[in-house]
Amino acid sequence: MPRRTDRPRRSPESTEPPTAGRRRASRGAGGVTVRELPTQDVTTTTGTARVERDRDRPESVTLYVNGVPSSHLDLTDPGFLAFEYMQQMAAVIDQLPPGPLRVLHLGAGGCTLARWVEHTRPGSRQVGVDVDEQLLVLVRGWFDLPRSPRLRLRSGEAGEVLGTLAPAAFDVVVRDVFAGDTTPDHLVSQDAGRSVRRVLRPGGTYLVNCADRPPLHRARGEVATLRATVAATETTDGPDVEDPRDAADRVALVAEPAQLKGRRYGNVVLVAVRPGGATGDDAVPDLGAPSLARALRSLPLPARILTGSELSSFVGSTGPFGLPHDADR
Repeated sequence: MPRRTDRPRRSPESTEPPTAGRRRASRGAGGVTVRELPTQDVTTTTGTARVERDRDRPESVTLYVNGVPSSHLDLTDPGFLAFEYMQQMAAVIDQLPPGPLRVLHLGAGGCTLARWVEHTRPGSRQVGVDVDEQLLVLVRGWFDLPRSPRLRLRSGEAGEVLGTLAPAAFDVVVRDVFAGDTTPDHLVSQDAGRSVRRVLRPGGTYLVNCADRPPLHRARGEVATLRATVAATETTDGPDVEDPRDAADRVALVAEPAQLKGRRYGNVVLVAVRPGGATGDDAVPDLGAPSLARALRSLPLPARILTGSELSSFVGSTGPFGLPHDADR
């Protein structure tokens, strides 16, 4: 289950005010606009969805999919991110140059991060993919989501949809796909990494929500897999675009210190950058930049970032995932 905080998380670049809901809205206490939402489970393609309001903030809701917390949204402020792993992802996205982005969300859920991108980077073009077709219909009606073409929602299995997308079509790809509390094995494989690499532009960024428990075997294997696929300079087709950095410098792991010490189950954010872009090109995020480390330490729940040799020590002898059952070792 994702952990959450109640302090707002806005991009330092954002000058946009909070945006109130516009459709099917009623006035709540204190004049806050509160949308009308179902109070019971609603049937979806894969099971059920439920929306629960926060007791002390009726404009804030949590979306449960098949009984599991999937998304948290402040209906009046798309710049607010409650789940800590999303705050960490936002800190990485903030390192990219100002301006619109092309973003692919694998595991759209309630589209919380897509709302945040639209709020902080107006003009962005985004695609949200979810296996639950009816859920996409429901969240489009329940929440104040950007309309197409700013946000297109597409139903389908994430791995299959990846294979249909154009090469180099996205600046950022986000993976937030779960079956229960685990990402399906085929989405953590080397084949999946190569598919993500194909749809990222050179210098593009892949953000992964990896849920793991001590001793963090899955996180270690995913890092090794990302180094061998998304961040690798050499591919099965030969050398990729020129990039003087080693693959080890193009992958990072972000986590709370307690998780790195193996004390509890939780969400770990992995970051991989596809090779490309000239040295010093500000369109290519520097995962070792002091500014990123400071931003992560400054979150409501401070996080650490591991890169380079420090991340190599964390991975140790763990190899990349190949066959689907490798992730279960």
